[in-house]
Amino acid sequence: MKTLAKEHGLGIFNQTSPGNWVFAPDFSTGNWELVGSNSFVSSTYFDLAGMSMEEKTLFFEAAGTQAVISPQGTAAAVAGDGLLIADLMTTSPLTSLEALEAAVYGNFPPAPVSFQETVYGRIDQWVVHIDTGTWGSYTLTNSEQIGSMMPTASDRVYSYRVVVCGASPTETAITVSAARHVLKAVAKEEPDHEYMMRLLRSYQLQQEPDVD
Repeated sequence: MKTLAKEHGLGIFNQTSPGNWVFAPDFSTGNWELVGSNSFVSSTYFDLAGMSMEEKTLFFEAAGTQAVISPQGTAAAVAGDGLLIADLMTTSPLTSLEALEAAVYGNFPPAPVSFQETVYGRIDQWVVHIDTGTWGSYTLTNSEQIGSMMPTASDRVYSYRVVVCGASPTETAITVSAARHVLKAVAKEEPDHEYMMRLLRSYQLQQEPDVD
């Protein structure tokens, strides 16, 4: 069994006016991209080319997300301020806008990614409540998981982290800690017919161009 990991950097996002957020590049790490006025996407991928060259199929045993601390706001945060964080791993590439749509719709129409193509997804809702408003820490109020953990013959698994900031009359900045996406998997040989069909399906899923 192999343990694979990809990291998404620290994100600091500043609100310039209610509902409009910008990325703070001087203090953040990673390749965060602004989508719309209040959403940010970080993207990378697991390189599985070594296993695909050996004509092996990757069977997933476990998947998850590791983070350091809950999202932090400023002392000006008030009860009701909230944000959404989604962690996604898929066998098909997504644009930043599609990753945002997947964070909102999951695997259900009109989501751009299906249940079969989603290895793992976790969608968390965070909010400031009256007990933590004075020091700006967000509290997890709901967490949902999606995905199929279906095996793949693809040479990549794509990894996305999505942050959607809410509109607050007082909040000026949100800090989202760095995170690690982890996959535990084992590479196995399949009968030729099954492997070729899975390889064909993986090829079809990757016809959209990648942006490295």
